Amino acid sequence: MAVAVENLITSDILKPARYLGNERLAVHKPWDAATIRWALTYPEVYEVGSSNLGHIILYNILNAQPRQLCDRSYLPGTDLAVKLRATNTPLFAVESKRSLLEFDILGFSLSYELGATNILEMLDLAGIPLTWQARADGNYPLIFAGGQTATSNPEPYADFFDFIALGDGEELLPEIGLVLEEGKQAQLCRQDLLLDLAQIPGVYVPQFYDMAPDGSVHPQHPDVPKRILRRVATPIPAYSIGIVPYVETVHDRLTLEIRRGCTRGCRFCQPGMLTRPARDVEPNQVVEAIEQGMRATGYNEFSLLSLSCSDYLSLPAVGMEIKNRLRNENISLTLPSQRVDRFDENIANILGGMRQGGLTFAPEAGTQRMRDIVNKGLTNEELLRGVKTAWEKGWDKIKLYFMIGLPGETDVDVVGIAETVSWLQRECRGKGRRPLNFNLTISNFTPKPHTPFQWHSVSTAEFRRKQNLLRQEFRRIRGVKVNFTDVRISAMEDFVGRGDRTLGQVILRAWELGAGMDSWYENLDKAFAAWSQAIAEADLDWKYRQVENGEWNLFHAENLEDQGVGSLSPHSLDAPLPWEHIDTGIDKKWLKEDLQRALEAAIVPDCSFEGCSHCGVCGTDFGHNIVIEPPAIPEFAGDFVPNTNKIQRLRVWFGKQGNMALVSHLDLMRLFDRVIRRASLPIAFTGGFHPSPRIAVASALALGATSSGEIVDFELTEPIEIESFRQKLANELPIDIPIYNVVQIDLKAKAANQVMEAADYLITVATPREVTPAQWQDWIDTINAQDELLWEKTTKSGKSQLVNLRSWLFELELREATTSTAESTVVLRYLGSCRHDGSLLRPEQILSMLEIVAGGEFQLLHIHRNQLVLGV
Repeated sequence: MAVAVENLITSDILKPARYLGNERLAVHKPWDAATIRWALTYPEVYEVGSSNLGHIILYNILNAQPRQLCDRSYLPGTDLAVKLRATNTPLFAVESKRSLLEFDILGFSLSYELGATNILEMLDLAGIPLTWQARADGNYPLIFAGGQTATSNPEPYADFFDFIALGDGEELLPEIGLVLEEGKQAQLCRQDLLLDLAQIPGVYVPQFYDMAPDGSVHPQHPDVPKRILRRVATPIPAYSIGIVPYVETVHDRLTLEIRRGCTRGCRFCQPGMLTRPARDVEPNQVVEAIEQGMRATGYNEFSLLSLSCSDYLSLPAVGMEIKNRLRNENISLTLPSQRVDRFDENIANILGGMRQGGLTFAPEAGTQRMRDIVNKGLTNEELLRGVKTAWEKGWDKIKLYFMIGLPGETDVDVVGIAETVSWLQRECRGKGRRPLNFNLTISNFTPKPHTPFQWHSVSTAEFRRKQNLLRQEFRRIRGVKVNFTDVRISAMEDFVGRGDRTLGQVILRAWELGAGMDSWYENLDKAFAAWSQAIAEADLDWKYRQVENGEWNLFHAENLEDQGVGSLSPHSLDAPLPWEHIDTGIDKKWLKEDLQRALEAAIVPDCSFEGCSHCGVCGTDFGHNIVIEPPAIPEFAGDFVPNTNKIQRLRVWFGKQGNMALVSHLDLMRLFDRVIRRASLPIAFTGGFHPSPRIAVASALALGATSSGEIVDFELTEPIEIESFRQKLANELPIDIPIYNVVQIDLKAKAANQVMEAADYLITVATPREVTPAQWQDWIDTINAQDELLWEKTTKSGKSQLVNLRSWLFELELREATTSTAESTVVLRYLGSCRHDGSLLRPEQILSMLEIVAGGEFQLLHIHRNQLVLGV
């Protein structure tokens, strides 16, 4: 049955709208009609998880399967987590509000080495044992993980999951669902069900494998494969159109994948190695999905996603086609970090809109030699051409990503980062233009499994020395903001990311000691302390010191200074690694050969556009590169020109009921913007560089308050029948935002917030004592009889000011009273000032007046605004 969480999701927690589960395009399938019930449990806060593209795609695909449903759950904020534990309420899925214990299977996304502590937190909050051993004999959901980190090296996390889904999930998860359905009908025990799942390519069941003393992993059951295949799927753009959150998320836009996989061959890049081959999406599918998605969601921005967007040759044509189709709707396009060598006028022309977004390039290294070692495939000339094109097209600030600690790096290469930035600034100067500014992120190289650099590491002391070297260099350069990655967390990521099964005890203990949300800056000190203590308690600090001291290093220091390149250390490249039972398609022999090419600073061409690099991926198991010839770039139809003509002005009275009381005022404004877009209503825009729709809500309502008397004005560019406008608006609004009335007002009439005079409220007030209705009435009569009730107000400048609250109170009356020996509760109605000049009587100030005349403590339980009273 559903968990009674409505008493926990209240306005006193941060962003309670995170947990409503009734977002636009959320899928609500009947619980009893489903045979298999999934919950995609994202181990991050809602703002991160709900905007994750993989989360959205898999949610849509699973809900498209017959006899199966999929709900969602996210890591709750610390405030809600405290409430859940204090009330013994298990963690729930946001749509059904059912305990996670009631589902058949929970799927976690593991895309970060230190992210497992968040998973343990969610399992603990759900009342589910943390390890597969502890769950073996109970009636618990199956717990699995997927994602980049889970695919690359699942061994540190093997104790916590019943199985791991390797690679792409679009085809894999429905296959898992079918096996679960058959197993449920056959009433298979947990171990037999897992054995059936292990027969699916891409499913790794750790309990059927043992770790050897050297860290390698081998099957201990005759019916499971020796190596487990990574799954590969082709992107389907239509599944990217998903839930539209009420709260602002980290990626508050429609995101659509245009190309999966990357064959550039950057030797440090794990995603590039784990997602081969590269697969383009048909341009017409991209265009149709974006147009459909923008109209279905109401977003004003979309993003095209790929590991290397610029390698999608159809990008200029697709971007221009969408820009032309949606040119009248003030839509902007953003792209993630992209190849600077492919950035040209065609790509510059499709970016942004009236809101020109940021631009990010990743040169990675400051010298040509280092870029060749990592196989970046970028020359200084190409770097300058791309940056200069951006500057000439109007960008005054560009974000650049660099790394330090790469194999073969010398101090000359480190200082080269500052020299490169300074050189780019000098080359991008012009009369009448602001100097080009840079925002730099300089991260510490962290070696990743399944890459040519997986055998290398750098000491934390060396990272700190190089960071200080760069700080000294950048002090002499203006217009540059530099951000460095914390070296402590980089070492932890390395230690866990290349670890074996012995690290399970470390992860568990780190969580017990308070590790969690470890990628968030404010949690770094606490996380580092927890991880350090956990490593020490497991007697693995000697192993961590190897990472921290850079002892697992490919290069002799003397060679770096003398030759500028390295040579292999005695460390054997043939030693077994904890992740070698995962078949990613890339041959270990090829990784070793590519490492040798790195030592020689030899580059390998991109096999999507030039000859095969013989990495081993292409074949029947993983497919081949799919590169689609680009269509012609459509002629530019012109930029969005905001229509500022105001032909009609409509005033709408609406309510805010039920769950919508937990949607903030700013989120409500975003909601109206998206509703107008979805309804295709002809809204007028403001002028200037950042045009916005002419939508004006009269007065902000406190979070948690309900209302039946809110007012919003819409200004339109063409006349529309009032009933038609009302119907279109109501069709797109949530059911808990009812529309009561729509009237046309004069275009020259003052805005509602300028003519507000008063607000009529019903408030529920409690006091922790026994009070009779007659006594309540006496207090109200006393307040009404007063001419002056002074209240001390603190101004924005910090000064104290006395305010006569009684002068703002027009009416106050008792509506209901409930009395017990422990508490007395009343419903009061009051009419108070609500003016644009700041003369505003708030509900909590009624409590201040009660405290003045009655003494004691009063609590405001609920606020309901009946109406806003407008003057002439």
